[in-house]
Amino acid sequence: QLQLVESGGGLVQPGGSLRLSCAASGFTLDTYSIGWFRQAPGKEREGVSCISTSAGFTFYTSSVKGRFTISRDNAKNTVYLQMNSLKPEDTAVYYCAAVRRTICALRHNAYDYWGQGTQVTVSS
Repeated sequence: QLQLVESGGGLVQPGGSLRLSCAASGFTLDTYSIGWFRQAPGKEREGVSCISTSAGFTFYTSSVKGRFTISRDNAKNTVYLQMNSLKPEDTAVYYCAAVRRTICALRHNAYDYWGQGTQVTVSS
């Protein structure tokens, strides 16, 4: 059974850092592009970042550029989202998603498999 599991969320003060992980089971990630999305209460799901199969292409939404870094370790079947300089507006449930395509996109309807999400709360 194909499954994605996010971890690494939590409560952090503004300016702090978290690293989210997206681990795959039941399939290998090396032929899948991965996207990170987030959804805050009362808001639509938003694309945050994505990474292509070879990691040669990454993309970030403008609000996180320079603060977030996406990476992948195909040997560990895991994709990461390093989040630095966190702001209260980054508070949301973060989801990873996978699609069997070489190049990624930040459209949520482009993805076939989704994790259950991990909560990130940025507050003092």
